[in-house]
Amino acid sequence: MYTYENLHHFIKNIFCKIGCSPVDAETVAEVLLSAELRGIESHGMLRISDYYNLWKAKRINATPVITIVHETPSTAVIDGDSGLGMVVGKKAMLLAIEKAKTVGTGWVSVSNSNHFGIAGYFSMMALKEDMIGISMTNANPLVAPTFSTDRLLGTNPIAVAIPAGNQPAYVADFATTPIARGKLDLMHKKNKKAPLGYVQDKDGNPSEDPNILTQGGAILPLGGDYEHGSHKGYCLGSIVDIFSAVLSGAGYGPWVPPSVAYLPVKEKNDVKGTGHFFGAMRIDAFRTATEFKKTMDEWILTFRNAKPAKGQEKVLVPGDIERDNEERRKKEGIPIMPLLVEKVNQIATELGIENIK
Repeated sequence: MYTYENLHHFIKNIFCKIGCSPVDAETVAEVLLSAELRGIESHGMLRISDYYNLWKAKRINATPVITIVHETPSTAVIDGDSGLGMVVGKKAMLLAIEKAKTVGTGWVSVSNSNHFGIAGYFSMMALKEDMIGISMTNANPLVAPTFSTDRLLGTNPIAVAIPAGNQPAYVADFATTPIARGKLDLMHKKNKKAPLGYVQDKDGNPSEDPNILTQGGAILPLGGDYEHGSHKGYCLGSIVDIFSAVLSGAGYGPWVPPSVAYLPVKEKNDVKGTGHFFGAMRIDAFRTATEFKKTMDEWILTFRNAKPAKGQEKVLVPGDIERDNEERRKKEGIPIMPLLVEKVNQIATELGIENIK
């Protein structure tokens, strides 16, 4: 087990060493460790080597000049200058929140960015302002649309955070696929099979191999197959792609750049990088925050008190599992696989900085 402080110091050192400002390196550490605390290991320390290798390949800019390229009172488009997605994403979400403070809602679409970590980090930024936060991002194409063998969409997550009163906030953070690529990587490292309905081989046949992507296979949309509603998962992933990229001018569909350095970028002249979309909605633009949060408490308790199905202890509300993980890991420490510790320590050694203790 590792303490939050120990890992935070280590991550910040790595990203400062590659040229990030201390503030930006702090942001990267916060987002990666938010994932680890919440039990979303696929988007935590595991991603350090991806970002490091993308930086070495000159596909991540450690010192981006992030600019607003189009703006109205309630909307903006940001060019991330190939920066780390967490750095670009945080600035974009802060802009959405500032616009919401002024006109009630704020919406920001982003181009020319990179993988931004867990979507929930950004949507939760709105909670302390008594706002609803929304965040989503497209990702490199690993997902085959329903009835296709072509990989045209990413796992394209959506996160929505809604404040409550006495109850913990409602936080939904989910991919539009049954599984994220990082979790398939973890399955492969642990020699586990992927459940049927998660992936298919290059010919479109169901597969249980979590490493099938390296053999031309694809992740399936949420639902797995048409009979189980994969066309709905396909629709959700498409919406994220359009909001994140077609609105901003980022790479869409097959032109989203890979989030790993060993895969080539598929060039298209009129699109730039990975795209994100952020929204902030002030509650009192609709009704008073006090009234809303009181009703939200009632909504949460109604669902939490629902009768559990046989064999289940209780009914969960989105965000419960992650919040429980966070509380426990803050007290007990964060578990990191030994192979991953070895990998990130190799990077630290290359950079000439102290290894994880």
